[in-house]
Amino acid sequence: MSRFWSPVVHQLTPYVPGEQPKVNRLIKLNTNENPYGPSPRVLEAIRAAASDDLRLYPDPGCTSLREAIARHHQMNPAQVFVGNSSDEVLGIVFQALLKQPQPLLMPDISYGFYPVYCGLFGIEHRKVPLDEELAIRVEDYRQPCGAVILANPNAPTGHLLSLSAIRTLLEDHPDQPVVIDEAYIDFGGESAVTLVNEYPNLLVVHTLSKSRSLAGLRVGYAIGQTGLVEGLERVKNSFNAYPLDRLALAGATASFEDDEYFRQTCAAVIRSRETLREGLQDLGFEVLPSAANFVFARHPARDAAGLAAGLRSEGIIVRHFRQPRIEQYLRISIGTDEECGSLLTALAGLLRA
Repeated sequence: MSRFWSPVVHQLTPYVPGEQPKVNRLIKLNTNENPYGPSPRVLEAIRAAASDDLRLYPDPGCTSLREAIARHHQMNPAQVFVGNSSDEVLGIVFQALLKQPQPLLMPDISYGFYPVYCGLFGIEHRKVPLDEELAIRVEDYRQPCGAVILANPNAPTGHLLSLSAIRTLLEDHPDQPVVIDEAYIDFGGESAVTLVNEYPNLLVVHTLSKSRSLAGLRVGYAIGQTGLVEGLERVKNSFNAYPLDRLALAGATASFEDDEYFRQTCAAVIRSRETLREGLQDLGFEVLPSAANFVFARHPARDAAGLAAGLRSEGIIVRHFRQPRIEQYLRISIGTDEECGSLLTALAGLLRA
């Protein structure tokens, strides 16, 4: 049936998401999901929204959610754009802002969707190598380009750029859009949203999948000055005028109304991450600095693919990337303390074998 595909489909290399196993009783540490459930207020809001009103279209402007996000970040609702997951938001960003006459710059090791979108939308891009410690150096981006996109903290490495480094990047590219993808920023970084009012070329993208435990609800958003947001709205309204359903709008809005729960769960993940990091180092692993809800680690004497397979045989799934420069690393999501303890026990057994 591929003879009916449009020409672009033959050229695509689709993104491969992390495995969602169908087997029960596995310890799943491969897709950076939050080990804690969403706020009880989120569940209450979703139940209340599951009413006869589902026969009606949702608010196309997502007004209540945009207002809640704006309050959280101390911004104006007109500076907020929302979509069906940050992946959809990013897809719209690539179409609206990043398809420029000169190449888009991105790290050579980063979120795998970036080059996929370039292929889908016909965007010329150039990959900028990470340094020897697998970190982004903003000075390497001082080259002609049409736009820049960075994940911060970067994925899958977990490295964090400071706000001063992002400010330098913005000042190096005053005439190009700069997109900072902050899917993991709540686990140890300072958001670049605080720079939005200073820089008209800055757009910051967030997701509710990680720090707000709503991966199953699929909600993302972007914050920028109104000129950038208007461009995103024009593309969105040419594609899908109702990106979020009533249940998603209710649940996502409620998540921003329970700030105490949000902060408590983020702090718990951070504590578990540091405990896991220390435990891995005690087993001889090299662990990169992480400001995310995962760690990126390798063992100097053991093959990463073999360790991943050994863990799977013990009922524990982690992420292994068969990619140059990082093929000997494992990306391990932060689970509960019990799950992390089981991981360390299993690794200790594999290393003794």
